[in-house]
Amino acid sequence: MSSLSLVAAHTIGWPEVLLRLFVAAALGGAIGVERELRERQAGLRTHLVVSVGAALFTLVSAYGFESFGGRVDPTRIAAQIVSGIGFLGAGAIIRQGLSVRGLTTAASLWLVAAIGMAAGAGYWDGALIATLGALLTLGPLRVFAFRTLSRFRPQHDRLLVEIPAGASPGPIVDAIEQVGGRVVSLDVTQEGERRSVAADVELPPGTTAVAVVAGVAEIEGVLEVQWTD
Repeated sequence: MSSLSLVAAHTIGWPEVLLRLFVAAALGGAIGVERELRERQAGLRTHLVVSVGAALFTLVSAYGFESFGGRVDPTRIAAQIVSGIGFLGAGAIIRQGLSVRGLTTAASLWLVAAIGMAAGAGYWDGALIATLGALLTLGPLRVFAFRTLSRFRPQHDRLLVEIPAGASPGPIVDAIEQVGGRVVSLDVTQEGERRSVAADVELPPGTTAVAVVAGVAEIEGVLEVQWTD
């Protein structure tokens, strides 16, 4: 068999390439629609592009260099997708005070890249099952987990503190932790010469709201303390 025949045996035609890219776009777009409906940072277009890009990289890695002859490792380029997608996922993570948002979106981008790779490699079963699993996890399972697990989660109360403009909220967090409380999230806003600090506080057994308010009120410069439940 000639070398030309060997090359042809290891390549695929454009209809197969088009099919694989189309499947990658459809599956990645399905997850992107769910993210778009929830108004997340990365929506339909981002997930679709990531999936198609991963599929194309996989195709290039497997078939793009066959015409150059020699031994070709089909996993060489595709393997870099796993680490490279981490940079894009990191951009979807946002920190607000003590809370972090965007972890689920970053994970969905990572999964969509894997789905695109599976579609690019022609592994239809894996791509389809992963997509259905992702949609189930992001949709019905999310609602079930929220309604079920919320019964067992400790309730968070909110502490509202007014401090002078430019003052740091750090001493407030320290005071809450000293009396046994735990700050779950912290939002800071400023208007005029006052800075408002809203802290969601978890109170373990043995710790009271009165102790938290008293500890924060003793901080020098605190103008007002209010506990809401």
